[in-house]
Amino acid sequence: MYGDGMITPAISVLSAVEGVKNITPLLEAYIIPTTIIILGGLFLLQKRGTARVGRLFGPIMLLWFCTLAGLGIAQIVNNPEVLAAVFPWHGFSFLLGNRLHGFIVLGAVFLAVTGAEAIYADMGHFGKRPIQLVWFLVAFPALVLNYFGQGALLLVRPEEAYHPFYALVPGWAMIPMVLLATCATIIASQAVITGSFSLTRQAIQLGYLPRLRVTHTSSSHMGQIYVGPVNWALMLCTIGLVLGFQSSSKLAAAYGVAVSATMLITTTLFFVVASKRWGWSRLTAGLLTALFFAVDLPFFAANMSKLFHGAWFALAIGGFFFLIMLTWEQGREILGKRMRSLTPRLEEFKKMLAANPPQRISGQAVFLTRGHDIVPAALMHNLKHNKILHSEVIFLNIRTEEIPRVPNFEKIEAEKLGAGLYRIIAHYGFMEEPNIDAIFALSRGKGVNLEMKEASFFLGREKLSIGEHPEMWRWRSHLFLFLARNAMDAAAFFDIPSDQVIEVGVQLEL
Repeated sequence: MYGDGMITPAISVLSAVEGVKNITPLLEAYIIPTTIIILGGLFLLQKRGTARVGRLFGPIMLLWFCTLAGLGIAQIVNNPEVLAAVFPWHGFSFLLGNRLHGFIVLGAVFLAVTGAEAIYADMGHFGKRPIQLVWFLVAFPALVLNYFGQGALLLVRPEEAYHPFYALVPGWAMIPMVLLATCATIIASQAVITGSFSLTRQAIQLGYLPRLRVTHTSSSHMGQIYVGPVNWALMLCTIGLVLGFQSSSKLAAAYGVAVSATMLITTTLFFVVASKRWGWSRLTAGLLTALFFAVDLPFFAANMSKLFHGAWFALAIGGFFFLIMLTWEQGREILGKRMRSLTPRLEEFKKMLAANPPQRISGQAVFLTRGHDIVPAALMHNLKHNKILHSEVIFLNIRTEEIPRVPNFEKIEAEKLGAGLYRIIAHYGFMEEPNIDAIFALSRGKGVNLEMKEASFFLGREKLSIGEHPEMWRWRSHLFLFLARNAMDAAAFFDIPSDQVIEVGVQLEL
C-alpha cells in the first residue's frame, strides 16, 4: 500500500499531463516540471485538509466517468465488431498463439484493472452498499465502454496504439480533456494518500509503528487525517519517481507489481479470515482462494518479468516498510520481557504492600501499564525513592483489538483490587484513537470515580541502550533506537495535560 501510495500519484498525474503532447509537441518539455508542481501542491495541501475540496470530488468524478463512457460509445457505434471481444476465447487464442510473448503482454493488460484493489480499502470507510452501487452503476460500465472504444479505434487506426485514450478525444476537446484527466488523477492520488495515512494510524494502534502525531483535518469526517512524516516521505519518493522514470510507460512496470502483489496479499488474507474468523472449512476457503490465485498469480508473474525495468522499486518499498514494522514490533516485545523481569506481578505487589505498608497520601495516581497483571516500573521507582503511595492507584492498560471499532459499552473493564488499587482495561479498535477523558468518563459508569483534574499521571521514560549481546542484530537494534527516539511520548499521544504528568526514568537494554 505504501508503494502504491508513491507510484499511483506519480503515474496518474504524469500520464494525464502527457496528454499535452497531443495538443502540440512544443509542450513536451513542460510535462515533467508541470507534473512535479501539481504533485508538490497536492502534498502541501494535505496539512490543511481536503474536506472542502472533497465536496468537488464527487461531481468531477461523475463527469469523468460519463466522459469515459461517451468517448467509448462513439467509437463502438462506428466499429461495433469490437463487441466480439466480450467472448473470452479471443483472449485464450491470443495467449496460446503467442505463448511467451502473450504471457508477458499480461503485465500490460493488467494495468486495465489497477485501482480495483482500492475498493477493499474503501469498504472500511464507506461500507459495502455504496461501493457496490458506484462500481456496478458508474465506474465499471464506464471503464468497459471506454476500453471497448479504444479497441474499436485501434481496429481502424492501429498507429494510435502509443496513446489510444487521447486518440478517442476530438481535437476541439483536447485541452478540456487534459484538464479533466488531470483533476481526476489528482482525486485518485488523494484517495491513495489518505489510505496511506489511515494505514499508518492503524499500524500505530496495533503496535507495528512508533507513535506519530495524527492530526484530524475535519470535524465531521473521521477518515480525514494527516500524518506529517508519511506525507513528506510520500512526496519525496513520488517526485523522485517522476524524475527517475520520466514517463508513465516506464513507471507502469513498478505500478503493476505493486498492485498485483497487493491482490495476492488480499487473497491470502481472505483465506485466513474465512477459515479462522468466519468458521469456513479449510477445503471451502481453499477452493475459493485457489480460484483467486489462478487469476492473481499469472498477472503477478507477468509483472515480475519487468523486475529490472522498474518492478524492483515496489518490492524494495514493501520490504523496507516490512523491515521497519518487524523491527519495531520485535523491539517492543524484547523491552516488554525486560520490563517484566524488573517488576513484580500484581498479586506479588499486593502482598508486598500488606507486609510493608508505605506512607499513603491523598490523591489519584494513574500508571499506564503494558499488561493487565504487571506493575509498571514507574510505580516501583517512585515507591523506592519517594517511599509514598497515593490513596488511590489506578493501573490503566490500553489495548488495541484486531477489529475496527469497539462499542462504548464494551470499551472499559474496571476492577477494584483492594488496598486503594484499581485496574482499568480500555479496549479500542485499530481505527479508533484512545482518549483519556473518554476513558475516565466511561470508568465512572463502571464504579471507578476518576476525576481528570485531580489525577496525576506517572509515565516511564525509557532510556534505551544496546547490550553486549542484543537479541536482534546490532544494526536492527540501532534502527529500533532511531525509531524510539523519534516516537511521540505517551503524554502527547494520549493527549494528557502536561502539567499533570510525572516522568520516571527507566534504564533498559536491548
